[in-house]
Amino acid sequence: MRLSGLATAGWRGCRAIGGWLLPATCLVCGARGERDQDLCTLCANQLALNRSGCTRCAIPLPEPATECGRCLRRPPDFDAALAPLIYGFPVDRLLPRFKFHGDLAAGRLLAATLLSAASAAPGARPATLIPVPLHRARLRERGYNQALELARPIARQLGIPLAPHALERVRPTRAQSELGALDRRRNVRGAFAVRGRTLPDHVALVDDVMTTGATLSECARVLKRAGVARVDVWVVARAP
Repeated sequence: MRLSGLATAGWRGCRAIGGWLLPATCLVCGARGERDQDLCTLCANQLALNRSGCTRCAIPLPEPATECGRCLRRPPDFDAALAPLIYGFPVDRLLPRFKFHGDLAAGRLLAATLLSAASAAPGARPATLIPVPLHRARLRERGYNQALELARPIARQLGIPLAPHALERVRPTRAQSELGALDRRRNVRGAFAVRGRTLPDHVALVDDVMTTGATLSECARVLKRAGVARVDVWVVARAP
C-alpha cells in the first residue's frame, strides 16, 4: 500500500502546520520522502492499515464485523471510533516523537493520515471537534497538547468548528501507559469536566492513539452527561 493511497488527500492542508521548505525526508529511516511527504515508500508500505476495525471501538478484527464481542457485552460511552492505523511500526516511532519531543513534522504526517480517513468516512460529520485535554501541569511541562495540534488542521480543512476548551482535565492523573485496563478506568474517573459552553448534539473527540479506550470513554461519559447525544472518537492509531 503506497502512502499516496492513505494520506495524500489530506496532505496539502496539513502543510500549514509548519510551512517547511526543505525537501521531504523520511522521518523513520532518513531516506528521501515520497511525493513531498516525510515518509519513504519502504516505510510507508509498512504502515498497518486498520481495515476491519470494530465500528464502536476500532479494535482490529481478523474479519469485518459491526462490533467486537467486548463492545457487545460492555459498550464504551462513545458511539463510534475512527482509527485508520494499527499501532505498530512505523507509527510507534512517529507518535512518541510528536507527543513527547515536539516533532511537528511527525505531527503533520499523522494529522494528514487522520484527515484523509475522516474525509472519506461515511455518515454525518460531527458539528464540533474536541481535543482530549491535558492537565495544566502536564501542559506546562510539555508545552503543547498533541491532540489539539492534530485537531487544528483537520478542523480547518473539513470546516468543522474546533472547541479546544470545551473539556478540561480537572485533576492530574498517572500516565495510562503505566497501568492495566481496570486501573486505567479508575485513574481517569472524574478527571474531566465540561466548561462554559453549550455543545451540539454530535461531537468528535480527537486524540493520537487509543489503547483500552478508558480516557476517551470517560470524556464521552462527561460530554453525554452535559447533554451531547452522540460522541465519535477520531484517533490516528488503535492498539491491537
